[in-house]
Amino acid sequence: MPRFLTLSDVAETLNISAAQAYALVRNGELPAIKIGGRGQWRIEADVLETYISQMYEQTRDFVTTHPFGKDEGSPVE
Repeated sequence: MPRFLTLSDVAETLNISAAQAYALVRNGELPAIKIGGRGQWRIEADVLETYISQMYEQTRDFVTTHPFGKDEGSPVE
């Protein structure tokens, strides 16, 4: 895997739109660098993996603090 990923690579990995990947970078949620004369965004592969791990942790915390009750029916997909 290359060291740096494009916004398109990130979008594909996370199964989100390029606009959503750009928003993650612009709001500072996903650290990135801007390089070259045209200001191309690049995200380190390790940084993306760390971000994914953090999202798993946040999701676990959310599920733990917001458990489904037995009477709430089947989960929504």
